[in-house]
Amino acid sequence: MGLRVFNTLSRSVETFVPLDPAGKKVGLYCCGPTVHDFAHIGNFRTFVFADIVRRHLSFRGFNVRHVMNITDVEDKIIRRVNESGKSLAEFTGEHERAFFADLEALGCQMPDERPHATGFIGPIIKLIKRLESNGFAYRTDDGSVYFSIEKYREAGNQYGQLLNLNLEAMRPGERVSNDEYEKESIADFALWKARVPEDGEVFWDSQWGEGRPGWHIECSAMSMELLGPSFDIHLGGEDLVFPHHEDEIAQSEGACLQCDGQKFVKYWMHGAHLLVEGKKMSKSLGNFFTLRDLLAKGSTGREVRYLMISAHYRETFNFTLDNLAGAKTALGRIDECTAKLRELALGQATEPATNSPLVSHFTEAMDDDLNVSAAWGAVFDWVRDTNRKLAANELTAESAATELANWEHINSVLGIDSVEVEAPMEIIALAEERQAARKAKDFTRSDQIRDELAAQGWTIEDTPKGPRVKRH
Repeated sequence: MGLRVFNTLSRSVETFVPLDPAGKKVGLYCCGPTVHDFAHIGNFRTFVFADIVRRHLSFRGFNVRHVMNITDVEDKIIRRVNESGKSLAEFTGEHERAFFADLEALGCQMPDERPHATGFIGPIIKLIKRLESNGFAYRTDDGSVYFSIEKYREAGNQYGQLLNLNLEAMRPGERVSNDEYEKESIADFALWKARVPEDGEVFWDSQWGEGRPGWHIECSAMSMELLGPSFDIHLGGEDLVFPHHEDEIAQSEGACLQCDGQKFVKYWMHGAHLLVEGKKMSKSLGNFFTLRDLLAKGSTGREVRYLMISAHYRETFNFTLDNLAGAKTALGRIDECTAKLRELALGQATEPATNSPLVSHFTEAMDDDLNVSAAWGAVFDWVRDTNRKLAANELTAESAATELANWEHINSVLGIDSVEVEAPMEIIALAEERQAARKAKDFTRSDQIRDELAAQGWTIEDTPKGPRVKRH
């Protein structure tokens, strides 16, 4: 049936058909970080979700161009810059580097393009001028420019495509200057914000005077500049549906750059919220975690990634420290199985089997709007079946290499590369001493060494090729 995704725009699951006439190229845009602080794990759920979408599209043979913006100017950033005493570039650069280091720790592929809002001031001004000439933008006495929802609707356009809104009850036409405003309010939003004393040195020249862009216009300008006036997929967290993404549609389609019959974005995909220990994250509740907090507690980015992709992206996910411990156990099962396959395969390389149940069941599940529950079910069914075959000596070196290739093929989507932990020399020495004790039938000493290894976090497994130590 092909890939199917839930489109927030139509509120239904649709078959994915790219805009590209050849059906190969896919433009993918994800709202990136606002670099004013370390990103928390709720933020990273969205970015890992975007990574899975990109990987699965590539897995299915599409040529993906992945764009993720960097919001490096907005109200909150300016306040933090003023508090820090640093320049805008110094402050945002530090947090941007931290973000991408965290993204790498989570096993995410780097976006093809990482545009900065401050690097697109020219295209932003050009887009605002076009909206102004089309009659959808107006200036205020202080030199700011706002988008007129009323004028947009009077021209026959729909405002509220992503969300059913009662516009009449929500007083469109009022102005809101803040970059982020209450979700239940509908108001004309700032496209260009006139310079105020609090902005300090953060401003640019324009035909309307000194100022800076509003938050919403940044993504429209960057996405259309890099992917064209119409592109395939726009991703983000569900908290961005309104007002951010709704305003993106209005200002992008209000510019009238799209070809007849085409929308700004064909498919909108949104990830659900993440709870921590059953509650919304809050520093006061002590359940607010950055990735660095979790790494400091002894978890790995790989374990966090596994946990984040263990639930469907449209389901509110409850992140717990107990579940994080369970992720370690689950990954250990996979690692143990693939390590045995590698040992048996003797370095042979081969292609995935065309009739692999693992690959076919995994693909079918992921094609169904990224049904990760069914996909993981296919993975662990394979682990159980493979372990049985290994125990019964039913696999040859060649078949082990094929099974390993099957796993690596689907893992190109999951992105949880197996980690082989090399035992230190002193552990290897103990394992060799135990082997010598067993040969000498000194089972008392053999058992003592086994217990010593266990106390240090290592398990010893006797195989036909000799003892094998592994982390437990």
